[in-house]
Amino acid sequence: MADNILVEVVTPERSVVSEQAQIVMAPGSLGEFGVLSGHTPFLTSLKVGTLKYTDAGGQERAVFVSGGFAEALPDRVTVLAESAERRRDIDVARAEAAKQRAEERLDKESEEIDYIRAKAALERSLHRLRLAGGTGLHA
Repeated sequence: MADNILVEVVTPERSVVSEQAQIVMAPGSLGEFGVLSGHTPFLTSLKVGTLKYTDAGGQERAVFVSGGFAEALPDRVTVLAESAERRRDIDVARAEAAKQRAEERLDKESEEIDYIRAKAALERSLHRLRLAGGTGLHA
């Protein structure tokens, strides 16, 4: 059996995850990437999406991440995310409300609307809702 690696997910406010994992899969800005023990070191930016990892006990876990950076080293993966939430911590009602607000903003025919910001808000809410409704994944 391969050695485990430490996966850490932190935001400016708090530590979200700090535990041993068998494998980590993350949404890199150039595509999803995976890290196993002994991986070659690298640094990359992240896009909005789901970071998945298999914990030391074999359970697949999932964490929503909203951008940031990931550093992979042979014995650890550190994610510095703008925001992050474990699956169990996602407030579905709040995500639904954010989705609705973003859709309403995008539907308006006004030059006062910041479309890039509204689209980003919609993307974040959709990812949260997808992850919250996912099956077979643990917090």
